[in-house]
Amino acid sequence: MDTLFNSPTSMAKRPCPFSSSSTTTPSSSIPSRQPNMNHQVDNLLQTFLGLTDSPSLSIDLSFERLLDSFPSDADQSLLIDRALKLGSILLEAGKRSARKRSSRHNSLTWALPPDLTIKVFSLLDMQSLSYAAATCSMFHKCAMDPLCYTNIDLTTVVPKVNNAVVSTMIQRAGKALQSLKLGIVPGPTVSPGSCQPLVYTIRNSVDVSNFSWNDKKTRQGKESSILTRSCLNPLSGDGGAAGTLLRSLHLYNIERMDNTSLCVALSACPSLLDLEIVGLHVELRQTLVSVSTNCPLVERLFFESSKTGRDESLKSTTCVDLVNNCPNLISLALRGFKLHDCKVRILVKGFRKLKYLDFSTSYSITGNFLRNLGGSTGGNLLEVLILRDCMHLKEVEVARLLTEVLAGDFKSLRYLDVSNREGLASEGDWYHRCYSSSIIPIKQVLEARSDLCLLAEFPPEGRMRILLRAS
Repeated sequence: MDTLFNSPTSMAKRPCPFSSSSTTTPSSSIPSRQPNMNHQVDNLLQTFLGLTDSPSLSIDLSFERLLDSFPSDADQSLLIDRALKLGSILLEAGKRSARKRSSRHNSLTWALPPDLTIKVFSLLDMQSLSYAAATCSMFHKCAMDPLCYTNIDLTTVVPKVNNAVVSTMIQRAGKALQSLKLGIVPGPTVSPGSCQPLVYTIRNSVDVSNFSWNDKKTRQGKESSILTRSCLNPLSGDGGAAGTLLRSLHLYNIERMDNTSLCVALSACPSLLDLEIVGLHVELRQTLVSVSTNCPLVERLFFESSKTGRDESLKSTTCVDLVNNCPNLISLALRGFKLHDCKVRILVKGFRKLKYLDFSTSYSITGNFLRNLGGSTGGNLLEVLILRDCMHLKEVEVARLLTEVLAGDFKSLRYLDVSNREGLASEGDWYHRCYSSSIIPIKQVLEARSDLCLLAEFPPEGRMRILLRAS
């Protein structure tokens, strides 16, 4: 056993079998002796590993006898340290070899070639992909392929993704990145594009029984699990390589995002087709200006305000520029903003390919923009129109809209939602809520247009109330 450990310095050193020749033999002859030394080490290691078949007590007693043969406490400590070090080295070598053998075994028994494995991995969500990468080195190699990160979805119900995770994923994707989703989506029952609000705050958060808001705070030795305004910086890094071919960008309730950071990110995404922004503290006008300037190919724009009814920044010139610079827009949703009919009409009439329109929970819209729209360019292609809970939507305008539908306009319309939990605004005073089936021809429309899904959910007639005026 004592041959397995180096002798302590206090004892007489044994002569090295090569010491006498090392001073006289030319250096060119040293490599020739290396295989012989390696052979000796291999034989020694084989003998050492053969001891694993011996009883553990026997090995313990042998080590104790070896330890007792050294009178110096320092030498005994050194021997113990060397034993521990050698054991650690052998342990790591064993684990490393086991991983290599497992990888070779997996590569022989795994039914799919690498390209198909990468294709399968590209269909996994980010968490499942991470689990697969940790399985073995073969899977890890496949999971690092950029094609596995073509569509990155890091949305969560509670904050648990930080900037470092986003940066790592985007860097792995590189130019292969086509879709990126970030932020907090209120819950699994709420799907993007539905009529339910997607804006998320601590006050309207879903069940977080297993989550502590203290986890949002940066702790010593642990990065904060929250996204900041710089989370999109990797899109414009490396000359904007990652953002160049990005087709879809969805951002949900990133509280620290601001106008400047969002505009910088959009400037790196000239190929963007689908943009969804929910609950960000950014201004509508500046965002639309950035979209108009940097994203001429956009086909779908979904924007939900974080402060319902308080953002009235939209200007007519901004609407005109958006129409002129983004002519391919098919789907437009501006929810929770303060929008005036004249500006909305510029957008609806200007986009010649518009099929989907959603102004849910918006303020100031009376419905006047819909007049004579169904038979004109910009309105005759509409398939979906959602005006749910628009505070100032008038009963008379809804009645006029349905009358035009009965007259044959809006032929392509398949889904119409004019529901309002408070009732519709009366003609003279929007504080007075009203709804009368004798004025709004809902039944007639349903009979005449069996292909149209019409949602008109209001408080029961006779139970309308007058909204309190602001003091």
